[in-house]
Amino acid sequence: MASRAIGSGTISFGLVSIPVKLYTATSPQRVGFNFLHEKCGTRVKMQYYCPFDQEVLTRQDMIKGYEHAKDRFVTFTEEELKKLEAERTDRVDIVEFVDEESLDPTYIESTYYLGPDKGGDRAYRLLADAMKRTGKVALGRFGRSGKQHLVALRPYRDALVLQQLYYADEVHSIDDVNFPRNVAFRPVEEELADKLIEQLATDKFDPGRYHDEYRDRVETAVEQKVSGQEINIAPEQPAAQIIDLFEALKRSLGNKPSAPAQNDQEAPPLAAVASSELSMDKPLKKAAPARKAREKKPA
Repeated sequence: MASRAIGSGTISFGLVSIPVKLYTATSPQRVGFNFLHEKCGTRVKMQYYCPFDQEVLTRQDMIKGYEHAKDRFVTFTEEELKKLEAERTDRVDIVEFVDEESLDPTYIESTYYLGPDKGGDRAYRLLADAMKRTGKVALGRFGRSGKQHLVALRPYRDALVLQQLYYADEVHSIDDVNFPRNVAFRPVEEELADKLIEQLATDKFDPGRYHDEYRDRVETAVEQKVSGQEINIAPEQPAAQIIDLFEALKRSLGNKPSAPAQNDQEAPPLAAVASSELSMDKPLKKAAPARKAREKKPA
């Protein structure tokens, strides 16, 4: 079924204007619960309450205030807030083109598909092809819903996508995170880590292999309750805690999760290597000839 556009707009750069339509690219699927009155099962309603006057308020009783200091507010009327809104143009004004690799994915907030609107097919195709050919993405401003957003336009397959970006002051620096630096590893540990990655590696990302198991369990429980059954879901067994990094790597190699074969000559599991050959006093390089000999030995 064809997607339904959620809005329309215009891409503008130089003297070029391209009419486009905006489509949602993602739809988060989350389970949600409502608060009910335990006594009667009725869904409860949230109310606004003033602790000073000790009374319940309606929206007509309230105004908006901005807290500029602790418990100190400046108030705004709806008319004043309207005057502060950005121009409602639904126009994407391209400011500059940058190398695709220079756009840090941390800045991406949300993604939308863009399709050409009436009369915009040729210009849309020209822009998409040119950006793909030059390896560039466009940065611009998008005035929508009374706010001005920082956005990026990038080629995606044979189309264009619009990605809403965070502003610089909305993204925390990775330097603020306390992560280990200058850690020394033994060669055998590095080789084990490389082999673990190699064993779990696949050719490409397949999103269809992953799903929200928590949502599945909740939906199963809901179906059981609706049909009058008892909830019957086996609890997951906690994994044994492994403190030593070397032991963790060895055990990981012996507990590879099942995955579809990538080709007919997929490498055999490395459990035997991890359990018998990768010891603290027996380097990997000395164990390799013995492993090759075993592989040539007929069954």
